[in-house]
Amino acid sequence: MLITGLVIVTLFLLLALFAAVIAPYGFSQLRSGETAFGAQQPPSPQHPFGTTVGGYDVLSRVLWGAQTALLVIVAAVILSFFLGVFLGLVSGYLGGWLDRTLVMINDAMYAFPSLLLAIVVSIMISGGQSNLGAGIIAAAISITVVYIPQYFRVVRAETVRLTSSAFVEAAKVIGATTPRIMFRHVLRNATRTLPLIFTLNSSEAILTLAGLGFLGFGIEPTSAAEWGYDLNKALSDVSSGIWWTSVFPGLAIVLVVLGITLVGESVNDLADPRLRDRRAVAAGAGEIVATSVVPGGVLAAAGRETPRQHPDAGVERTR
Repeated sequence: MLITGLVIVTLFLLLALFAAVIAPYGFSQLRSGETAFGAQQPPSPQHPFGTTVGGYDVLSRVLWGAQTALLVIVAAVILSFFLGVFLGLVSGYLGGWLDRTLVMINDAMYAFPSLLLAIVVSIMISGGQSNLGAGIIAAAISITVVYIPQYFRVVRAETVRLTSSAFVEAAKVIGATTPRIMFRHVLRNATRTLPLIFTLNSSEAILTLAGLGFLGFGIEPTSAAEWGYDLNKALSDVSSGIWWTSVFPGLAIVLVVLGITLVGESVNDLADPRLRDRRAVAAGAGEIVATSVVPGGVLAAAGRETPRQHPDAGVERTR
């Protein structure tokens, strides 16, 4: 599972980083030389994935869309990660009225649906349609606001538990300052369970961006390629038998989300000692079952001779 996820994520990163080199055309290019591409053209050697209703090359739009998705992930998830971890650490360690206030604010933020908040932020920033920079900022801000409470809750809970630990008390006795205890001792122990949340937020960021584009609140098609927008424009093609305009952008979304989720689940399994112990117990039980069903028991499974394997040996002893 981990290998499959890493292969998909690595391929996605390579396509996003080198989209300008790999893509045969620009994301808004409509002609090659003096020849127009044509709208809704089926897959061909010139256009392996066909063309869209607007006359864009589908393969190029998919590749450039990977770059847009990567930019949103980097901007949104990293912002929400650092802000959520910082607020959770401060709230859990200091406590008091500050802790109660931050908990109430984060609970209120957590109640908003991510896509609804993304639409509101997009409209506030650029009226619903925006260029590459404003579109990424709108999606990143909305995702950041929505996912901060997840990091906040996890880090705060761990910080509250660690505050009464022996190593924290020892640090206070030797005169360590509060910032040093928080960021040097508590932080490293309070963030061990975050890789799974980080990867899940990455996949959800792609879905949120696609949702914005699908509903018409995303990035303008002439400013950047976006998978959700292309799916929206391909809705009318499905009933006409024009499958290529929707299959390839939709497949790109599914594969990227699947790859990131597989990596997150695998990292969580490797980092969780309870799951490691459970796998070790299961492996040991499997070995016991494998040896117990072999005639002669464990010695026979190891390739050693036993009286049961050689009945003639018993005959010789009775003669």
